[in-house]
Amino acid sequence: MCGREAIFSEQAMEKEFIHLCQPDEKKSCAACCGLYNYADSRKEALRKRLERRTRLFQEIVRGRADLSSFSQKVRQEEDQARLYEVIYCCEYLGFLDADGTKVGCLLHPRRNGGDDLRGVSFYGRELCDGHFCPSYHYISGEEKRALIEVIDDWYLFGLVVTDIDLVKEYFRLVSEAVGEMPSHRRFREPRLRDIAFRFFRLKVDWPFRSPDANRFGKYYFDGSQYMIRYIDYESLGCEKSRFDRIFMSLSSVFQDGKALREAEKIIEGNLLEFTGVYTGKH
Repeated sequence: MCGREAIFSEQAMEKEFIHLCQPDEKKSCAACCGLYNYADSRKEALRKRLERRTRLFQEIVRGRADLSSFSQKVRQEEDQARLYEVIYCCEYLGFLDADGTKVGCLLHPRRNGGDDLRGVSFYGRELCDGHFCPSYHYISGEEKRALIEVIDDWYLFGLVVTDIDLVKEYFRLVSEAVGEMPSHRRFREPRLRDIAFRFFRLKVDWPFRSPDANRFGKYYFDGSQYMIRYIDYESLGCEKSRFDRIFMSLSSVFQDGKALREAEKIIEGNLLEFTGVYTGKH
């Protein structure tokens, strides 16, 4: 194999391995199918929705002729309220395994004996088959691998892997603290994995998260439009935080400067703990 062919082969193998939609047997992401666009996008609500669909699909779909009935029944029985009206929420999204650890397309040929049924979906087979989200392009290979090592929960994985600012800012800060971007293999170490997981877990249990239902990360929604919600540091009597991008990704709202400082201590504490374990000082 010549040098050019070897490079191409290595790149192809890397892209095949780093599959953000279905990275392994423990988790998956279905954000592009509108999973988090429902007005009630809490994990328990989505889990019940997906379990009900998966069960219904198994009960009534025997072939292409049954798909229209399935779609109609889902749309009639489920709450269709959305955060962002122009983002479609696909009704053919369900669980791919009996344990409910992997979300994905119920129309995919791997679920239907090789028969590709995706042509009946809103986006169609070609778009679904060839789509790569912005995270695929902007998150580096090592950052992707690290996330795959750290997060095994389908709900959290989808929220985090699609939040480019959150991912890249955390790994940037970690890299600056330890003097290098840690190899994804280091995240297999239980203590480092736990520290990183606790940071990304803030995506769902951040104490300074805005209670507004129309917030999703740094964005807020107004019907068919979405805008960025910036933090007004001047009103808090503070300078812009070095964790600003993280705070916006976590949908933060601060009542005063004291709350901001408490938030900074949480992030700083996580970074210090990671650095100490990584360098062997803890």
